Amino acid sequence: MSNIYSEKEIVEGCRKGERRFQELLYRRHATKMYGICLSYAGDRELARDIMQDAFIKVFRQLDNFKFSGSLEGWIRRVVVNSAIDTLRKRIKMENRIDRDIIEIEARDSNGALSDMTVEELMSFVSRLPAGARMVFNLFAVEGYSHKEIAKNLKISIGTSKSQYNRARNLLQEWLGD
Repeated sequence: MSNIYSEKEIVEGCRKGERRFQELLYRRHATKMYGICLSYAGDRELARDIMQDAFIKVFRQLDNFKFSGSLEGWIRRVVVNSAIDTLRKRIKMENRIDRDIIEIEARDSNGALSDMTVEELMSFVSRLPAGARMVFNLFAVEGYSHKEIAKNLKISIGTSKSQYNRARNLLQEWLGD
């Protein structure tokens, strides 16, 4: 049924608050966006919470979508930002960021991560501490620079680099390298 409506028709229906179009938009993008949420959250329950918050934001902010890029890309940005916001709040609340990690210096990778399938890597990534997992996802998966990550997470560039290296080191340790 969702294929009988164009993306523009679905967006316009959502903007008018029509429930059937909201459901169509959700169904069209939910599977992929849940995967993104899960990669940030590390567990299914938190991923579902992030997903719910993200789609509420999508529907509230849909007037900001101008059809100048892909709708999926725009929704992805909302989902990633929701994940970042949720995890930032959790980290702050639980005080998980290890202040000593700021001093860790980067070391070269020996290629352990490049030999893994995406599914294998994501199973290890989900085990990372929240701060390291978030930075790893933003840098390695989403392609953000450490400068962009620092700005988005309100941390220093050094902390971003350290958290990324912490994630890489843990992954390498778990892989036996």
